[in-house]
Amino acid sequence: MDVLERIDKIVKDNPVVIFMKGTPQLPQCGFSSRTAEALMACGKEFAHVNVLADPEIFENLPRYADWPTFPQVYINGELIGGCDITLEMFQKGELKQMVEAAAA
Repeated sequence: MDVLERIDKIVKDNPVVIFMKGTPQLPQCGFSSRTAEALMACGKEFAHVNVLADPEIFENLPRYADWPTFPQVYINGELIGGCDITLEMFQKGELKQMVEAAAA
């Protein structure tokens, strides 16, 4: 399976997934940390991929949805965005609604 197919499978198999540097419990960058905290505050489980542990995903994820930075949050197969967009949605209450709907 090629790397873009692997990424696509991860995105489609998980209602909520974050591609981040590190893990939610041990983030390796501030943007990933804040984004994972916002997702955790929504109170539902979500998948995560540590891009630092998979060089192929790290190199190719920006091509998948034409988004150049990490982290990347996908809900129901759709790119929501990175840190700034996710935090803004969290502050407005939109992120929690989307996460809860995806988990239902």
